[in-house]
Amino acid sequence: MANTRTAPSGTPTNVTQKHTKGGIGESTLRPDGTLKVTGEFAYSSDMWHEDMLWGQTLRSPIAHAEIENIDISEALAMPGVYSVLTYADLPAEMKNYGLEIQDTPVLANGRVRHHGEPIALVAADHPETARRAAAKIKIDFKELPLVTDEASALAEDAILIHPGRDDHHSGHVPHQNIVHRQPIIRGDADEAAKRADVIVTGEYTFGMQDQAFLGPESGLAVPGEDGGVDLYVATQWLHSDLKQIAPVLGLPEEKVRMTLSGVGGAFGGREDISMQIHACLLALATNKPVKMVYNRFESFFGHVHRHPAKLWYEHGATKDGKITHMKCRIVLDGGAYASASPAVVGNASSLSVGPYVIDDVDIEAIALYTNNPPCGAMRGFGAVQACFAYEAQMDKLAAKLGMDPVEFRQLNAMEQGTIMPTGQVVDSPAPVAELLRRVKERPLPPERQWETAGEAADLRALPGGLSNTTHGEGVVRGVGYAVGIKNVGFSEGFDDYSTARVRLEVINGEPVAMVHTAMAEVGQGGVTVHAQIARTELGVTQVTIHPADTQVGSAGSTSASRQTYMTGGAVKNTCEAVREALLEMGRRKNGSYHPAWAHAELLLEGGKVVTDGGEVLADIADILEDEAIDLELEFRHRPTVAFDLVTGQGDGHVQYTFAAHRAVVEVDTELGLVKVVELATAQDVGKALNMLSVVGQIQGGTTQGLGVAVMEEIIVDPKTAKVRNPSFTDYLIPTILDTPTIPVDVLELADPNAPYGLRGLGEAPTLSSTPAVLAAIRQATGLELNKTPIRPEALTGTL
Repeated sequence: MANTRTAPSGTPTNVTQKHTKGGIGESTLRPDGTLKVTGEFAYSSDMWHEDMLWGQTLRSPIAHAEIENIDISEALAMPGVYSVLTYADLPAEMKNYGLEIQDTPVLANGRVRHHGEPIALVAADHPETARRAAAKIKIDFKELPLVTDEASALAEDAILIHPGRDDHHSGHVPHQNIVHRQPIIRGDADEAAKRADVIVTGEYTFGMQDQAFLGPESGLAVPGEDGGVDLYVATQWLHSDLKQIAPVLGLPEEKVRMTLSGVGGAFGGREDISMQIHACLLALATNKPVKMVYNRFESFFGHVHRHPAKLWYEHGATKDGKITHMKCRIVLDGGAYASASPAVVGNASSLSVGPYVIDDVDIEAIALYTNNPPCGAMRGFGAVQACFAYEAQMDKLAAKLGMDPVEFRQLNAMEQGTIMPTGQVVDSPAPVAELLRRVKERPLPPERQWETAGEAADLRALPGGLSNTTHGEGVVRGVGYAVGIKNVGFSEGFDDYSTARVRLEVINGEPVAMVHTAMAEVGQGGVTVHAQIARTELGVTQVTIHPADTQVGSAGSTSASRQTYMTGGAVKNTCEAVREALLEMGRRKNGSYHPAWAHAELLLEGGKVVTDGGEVLADIADILEDEAIDLELEFRHRPTVAFDLVTGQGDGHVQYTFAAHRAVVEVDTELGLVKVVELATAQDVGKALNMLSVVGQIQGGTTQGLGVAVMEEIIVDPKTAKVRNPSFTDYLIPTILDTPTIPVDVLELADPNAPYGLRGLGEAPTLSSTPAVLAAIRQATGLELNKTPIRPEALTGTL
């Protein structure tokens, strides 16, 4: 019999390992993707508890009024009604909430400030019973004068929306109906204007856009035996919700346990509180689980919207095409409550110059308190409104100089090393000129395809589509370009961090990593990327994503294009620490078998420890045996500082990201109908961790920019401040028939300061798609078009 022996674990074998499949850089499929497209995914509105009640909110039908009396007796007397709550029933001293400024009442206290403000809550055993009971609550209002625009908000005798406010912005604003003001002064714009050979000015109006997520606000609150509450909810930021919910309930944070449920889109609209506090109040009052689900009508009142804006711009340029100066004033309508308005002001002002080199600027941005619907976070966050205006200005300047609009932009494009108007140096790649070159050089789609298709002509290729309103007569093509700049992550000195817990153990003989974060998966694909990062860093195939909850540290908000950078960075850092702990364990157990344990660069690949030359030293499972490595770490980006309140100077942003678009449109100039034929885009993403998800994000952001260009706007009656179109019948969003071909050109120029060199990418395509479409329509029609969205009557002169 041959003399045989079993080599101990840790002895190298001559096997070269392939990289672990499903790691970064691969287009792995989303674990929730198939469930969502087949309709099997469980959203928050699908949750159920055996003995649950249904919650309903009574909202104000008036935009501004004193509440003189509330009579809930008829509602309470209805069979099936368990509880009716008003402001008087709130259990704690804290009765307001807010992201930054706690100015939003949980329920109206003697005064309503906007159409749809919550006044009372009902819990009943059936949703229809709850709705009928809410309708029986009688309220006596005394209507008050309205504040609806800048003139009425800033008049000397203006009614103050929040008299006696004492937040940290109130001391530096010139009027108490201004939420926040941010000037930025650099150089001498007046002196620089004297060097200009041409000067162009423009006044622009940006409409109020809704996030229009398809899954309505919803959640389930379950009272706990300890007097606390478990809340299952669709949100963007679990820990921010927690910090606002617990004080209003009068509970310590550890007694408010939050778990993320299925989220049907967000785009900023779930960053603020909606039904979270209301459901918890009803659950604690009745000692029963309470489910709340908004219908579409209520959803329009249940979340903030994108700030409508008025923008005034002046640019000058020399005859050889160099921009001399820029002046601008941006007025954002924040509505009745602050929400994220201060941060939106910071973005709008600091990014108002666009991706251009302009040394002399004079900028002011403000957000107003009014009686219009509250506005806050939405994809692009202040930079969208500015981009619409400054890109229109670039076209005006190019036309006045007789220059090609793309070449003019390239001549003035920023690059790495450019100094922003805030004094911050752009210290990573800024390929603005290259992005423009790529979209311009892409072949144009064929013109007037319907004329050569004969009977096979597709009406959907024509303006008006299947409505059969035109067969091509009066149809003119237009081509337009735009490029934008967006910041990534939270800015202005905010302590922006994310937390990740990673556990590595052996299950059924195989190493398995478990990743636990509080990141809100709202459709962006973060759970996919987290698994890819864990596979890459730990060399395992099996990765489990723990449900997001508040039992782990904060992951921050799923907004500001920050989650892959921040929580992805936290997962990467924690995985690296777990890897080092595993290797140290291996050195203790197996180090004597091979000098590589002490001297070689060791990697984890394919479930094994290998040298950088490919030699296998050990199986991960053999090193771990019955032990587990479980670590939780925080990740922070490099620090930022607040902008100076007088000059606006300061390194306020973490990272910048850029995207460019070329829009091709066909316009029926007689009927005012627009068909967007193509929206080509180029974007620098630093490093594509999952190219399929990258392209999807860019196409999705592009489509939202298309929507606000030609159809999306919440209409607020200026006489009553009431929303006139709170439904998807009257608030239109692009369907698949409206969405054009969106070819995507991805650049990967690494940012050395970011994990894997990546850039946040979700917001940038939303900026430049809107002005590109407007530029194309302007070229086709010859009209100035300084307002979004463009409606048919604006093109036909029948306003």
